[in-house]
Amino acid sequence: MILALETSCDDTCAAVVTAAGEVRSNVVASQGLLHERYGGVVPEIASRRHLELVDAVTSDALERADVRLEEVERVAVTRGPGLIGALLVGVSSAKALAAARGLPLVPVDHLHGHAVASTLEPDPIEPPYICLVASGGHSFIARVDEPSSYRVLGQTLDDAAGEAFDKGARLLDLGYPGGPAIDRLAHEGDPSAFDFPRSLPGGGDAGARLDFSFSGVKTSLLYRIRELGPEEAERRRPHLAASYQRAIVDALAARTEQALDREGLDRLALGGGVAANSELRRRAEELSATRGVALWAPELALCTDNAAMIAAAARFLEPLPYPEYLGLDASARPAVPATTAAA
Repeated sequence: MILALETSCDDTCAAVVTAAGEVRSNVVASQGLLHERYGGVVPEIASRRHLELVDAVTSDALERADVRLEEVERVAVTRGPGLIGALLVGVSSAKALAAARGLPLVPVDHLHGHAVASTLEPDPIEPPYICLVASGGHSFIARVDEPSSYRVLGQTLDDAAGEAFDKGARLLDLGYPGGPAIDRLAHEGDPSAFDFPRSLPGGGDAGARLDFSFSGVKTSLLYRIRELGPEEAERRRPHLAASYQRAIVDALAARTEQALDREGLDRLALGGGVAANSELRRRAEELSATRGVALWAPELALCTDNAAMIAAAARFLEPLPYPEYLGLDASARPAVPATTAAA
């Protein structure tokens, strides 16, 4: 039985997952409304809120799983990347929970969690597979041959896809979080009304990295809004949202298809908060149907930040014994060991 904590950004999360991948509980306390007034996450506020919530969320996860703390066999926690203050709350709490009973502790890379979220029950994906991870802070395409690691085939060179959605929503005056707001409004617009750029740097030649860039589409939206003027931009806002969303999804879908071609795989998994986007899920389903690729698109609760995916990764990693992990520290930057190094 694995008890996992995730506090990398503004959601306080705890989950109980079995070694076989059964999710017994997955509790998320969101701070979305708290940060909405600021138009984005305020790190200091997020850290303080984690301190207030982490014990209650952990207790809730154990209660929903019908598991006593004495039955937990290992503790897992997000070590990074993320907001350093927020991460420290989770790491400190996990170390305390594990050390109190001398349990082993598994530090998990947040991105690894997204890459293996689809290995959880009831329909776990089997390696090898291609995984597209798109979130507010990170976007990359990886090959997963063993769930203990992944190999990055390409990644964003600037803004992450989720960050591009948030910045676009701010330009369109849609509030925070921006991704869901653009997704809702896009249903009312024409995605072909505006031609925004799709940046795929480096080309798709054999051996080239499958990178993408989203800073150009964001700048293009800014200039188009200025050209239209306030009144016309307001009138055509649904078309702007739909066209902007289509440009971002086109880039993600194009690189995903290239990755499937190059690697010769027929299994595809989605991960990260942007995997909840209805346009991206629709395009992934189309890709699956036309190419005969098996698709794993996790339920929405496993796309956004959650602790179940951290437990999913912890099942395949070597735990640190007590008291070795007492000196463990959080890291704001992604860990890139040899097993997860870029191609």
